[in-house]
Amino acid sequence: MTPQPDKVYALAFGAHPDDVELSCGATLLKIIDEGHRVAVCDLTGGEMGTLGTVDTRRAEAELACRRMGYTSRETLDLGDSELFYSKENLHKIITIVRKYQPDTVFCNPPDERHPDHMKASRLVYDACFYAGLQKIETRLDGEIQPPHRPRHILYYIQFKQADPDIVVDISSTFERSRSGIEAFGTQFHRDDKSGQPVTLINRKEFLPGLESRARALGEQIGTMYGEGFLLSALPGVNNFSALFPPRP
Repeated sequence: MTPQPDKVYALAFGAHPDDVELSCGATLLKIIDEGHRVAVCDLTGGEMGTLGTVDTRRAEAELACRRMGYTSRETLDLGDSELFYSKENLHKIITIVRKYQPDTVFCNPPDERHPDHMKASRLVYDACFYAGLQKIETRLDGEIQPPHRPRHILYYIQFKQADPDIVVDISSTFERSRSGIEAFGTQFHRDDKSGQPVTLINRKEFLPGLESRARALGEQIGTMYGEGFLLSALPGVNNFSALFPPRP
């Protein structure tokens, strides 16, 4: 018997917990607002991060899932700082792709500051392709999974700046997306955290910097806030006026 997939419209992968919320959370909320299901998969538990513990980071990821309204969130535990390209890791990601059968996948960009982000990007891209091959066998709950290849892969933008191929208007969801980010309380600046090691993302300037980027991208498309993405392939346009709507 073929297992029934937990089908979603969008599946967002992150190398670490909080990658997704920091980079495409407002877009995921917009997709949910449009009536679609969204799932998230963290490839690692972020256990090698300077701040937080395995338990606190797992609890924060679960809190973010509830606040954001995802259909589900999974952690593959492939190893923070040990996210190597291997057949075993590739097949674990293929299993997730086939489980959720997404139309659209979001993942880390291929050129980034953190080595895990770049490794995650390659693994997810390849897994999305190979998930469509009939002769690659994966099982879920002991049953062979049917092949499935997502139609679209979007790379979100992280630390390294890039000119996006597309900008999504997130004016209606930006403020709500902050609650998902704030779920990761161990990772970001708080006035009561004096004496802790300083990291890239727990500096006082980090979260305001994210807002500045969202405002700058929004300005480029004439909105309050925007989130930018790189495309893995050229998109086809079927409904021209939906992409370029007339003035109301």
